[in-house]
Amino acid sequence: MSIVIITGGSRGLGASIAVQCARRGMGVILTYNSNGRAAEKVVSTVEADGGKAVALELDVSDSAAFPGFRDAVGEALAKTWNARTFDFLVNNAGYGLYNPIATVTEEEFDGLFRVHLKGPFFLTQALLPLMADSGHIVNVTSATSRVATAGVAPYASFKGGLDVLTRYMAKEFGGRRIRANSIAPGPIRTELGGGLSEAFEVLLAGQTALGRVGEPDDVGCMVASLLSDENRWINAQNIEISGGYII
Repeated sequence: MSIVIITGGSRGLGASIAVQCARRGMGVILTYNSNGRAAEKVVSTVEADGGKAVALELDVSDSAAFPGFRDAVGEALAKTWNARTFDFLVNNAGYGLYNPIATVTEEEFDGLFRVHLKGPFFLTQALLPLMADSGHIVNVTSATSRVATAGVAPYASFKGGLDVLTRYMAKEFGGRRIRANSIAPGPIRTELGGGLSEAFEVLLAGQTALGRVGEPDDVGCMVASLLSDENRWINAQNIEISGGYII
């Protein structure tokens, strides 16, 4: 059985990724920052479908906590799956901030940096000793790194940086046959940034070739498919999942 770690797996895209991966036979370790109840609900959904999942607490902005998290992962692997390694890492945890450049504070900037770029960098580094050869890393970026959207400059900039980091991961981890790809969701109906208002959703749907905003499972199914061996030759790519957003 392959085992996947999904950061930010208690809601939204992360929860969908967790459920879809489990439905394809993967063991799931999902992380949550503060909402343990939501994380356990995802675990219950996985178990109701006959899968196995474990929820672990993790603040992706706190890199000092990563060694302890690695130890917790090792314990979960041994206890739940009698395993010493995991196969896939999905760096998904994140949050949105909608402020124009002129008003973004240094504290807000640094907070986004720690979660969206520094966190994935050092968490991946910390977990590499537990990752099996021929594994796969998927970093969740954003279509906002391609399409400039007013009010999300720091968020989009760090997501763009994560896209670049993905290619370097593919290059440097290739000796272990570990692949690295990124996926860039477009407008998705989630709680990120407070969710979408009805008027904003209509606007975004009108900017998408398929005439709607995305659902979490549009992303969850794609990530689960990307992790499968059927897509073993996809590497160092950024795949936009947006239904044709502003094309």
